[in-house]
Amino acid sequence: MSSPPLSIHYDMMYDVNHFNTIEKDIMTTRIMPTYYNQMPVSFDYGRGAWLWDNENNRYLDSLSGIAVCSLGHAHPDITQTIIEQAGKLLHTSNTYHIQKQVELADKLTRAAQMDQAYFCNSGAEANEAAIKLARLYAKKKNIETPIIITMKNAFHGRTMATLSASGSERLHAGFEPLLKDFLYVTLNDIEELNQAVEQHKDQIIAIMLEPVQGDGGIQIASKEYLQQIRSLCDTHDWLMILDEVQTGVGRTGKWFAWQHTGVKPDIMTVAKALGNGIPIGACLSQGKACNLFGPGKHGSTFGGNPFACAVGSSVLDIMQKENVLNNAEKMGHYLVEKLRTTLAKHACVKNVRGLGLMIGVELDRPCMELTSIGLRNKLLFNITSNTVVRLLPPLIINQDEADEIVNRLDLSISQFC
Repeated sequence: MSSPPLSIHYDMMYDVNHFNTIEKDIMTTRIMPTYYNQMPVSFDYGRGAWLWDNENNRYLDSLSGIAVCSLGHAHPDITQTIIEQAGKLLHTSNTYHIQKQVELADKLTRAAQMDQAYFCNSGAEANEAAIKLARLYAKKKNIETPIIITMKNAFHGRTMATLSASGSERLHAGFEPLLKDFLYVTLNDIEELNQAVEQHKDQIIAIMLEPVQGDGGIQIASKEYLQQIRSLCDTHDWLMILDEVQTGVGRTGKWFAWQHTGVKPDIMTVAKALGNGIPIGACLSQGKACNLFGPGKHGSTFGGNPFACAVGSSVLDIMQKENVLNNAEKMGHYLVEKLRTTLAKHACVKNVRGLGLMIGVELDRPCMELTSIGLRNKLLFNITSNTVVRLLPPLIINQDEADEIVNRLDLSISQFC
């Protein structure tokens, strides 16, 4: 029996009371309903930090496709790269030399201060590669049942390995049994980390974390905590793995978040902003983590294709040419301070924190419905950890746009609280 056609009436789109009806209509389509609370709006085009829906309403995008479109929408240089490369060559097998891949690897490893790169198509795939590298390193050290320490409330992806690495019961639910080789500890709790190490040091092979937990509510790893992890990994000959899928490629005002503290990992993963909307991911290694993969040990049909690598290379060039990192740092500091000042009048706002343009506004109550209120006010953001407004605007925003984010979020919180 065929599915009924999708029917959404746009005169209902901004009426929250009709949201359940719209959601029910969406669920009848042929798309698997993997996203809950999907917003009742469809975007037609974008420019810079702005998006227009198919009724030509304009929205300020402070989510960037969840830290993906860091150069904004329809950047002319990215558009030109896409057109030129699509007109030449999209894909060849990795059994052949791919010059665009070599060029991107050189630029990316230089920016990251790493040695080697493996290219894939997403952050989850990059983290899978990192976990497999740790497994190979364990075999090299004759550890038969290796353990990787990861953080509670972390998010590393939705494949079985990366899901197992993510210390979140909410994410795990329904997918048990998980891989058993991960041990979860609390971010920034050095005592708990040391206790875990003491109990399992003969099996531990790596410690893996995000420098800033995104899905976990914009929780920033302290310099002291990162230094302790680096010290433990050096002392015991383990691998330090940083998941920079969300923080990497300029989001925090540096090329990579580890560069704020100088605590350098052995393995680092990136994705999201590297393609500015084109799927690409990478797993980077340095020192003892290099040359663990050999022929046949890992691979990807689409990973490192000429098209994605051309775009990734263009992204890095544009960020350097347009001084995007400096703008992210400057606008991030400005936005956090203005949010703190403006939102101080709201008793429901507990805290504003961030690093660069990765910002969280924590409320004292669950606030998932704030996204619908924000949508009515033409501001796009999302909620993490049930109580934290996550702001991830394009790194190219100017001060007027930062002010507009503050004003529209202030209005939205006023209507919510």
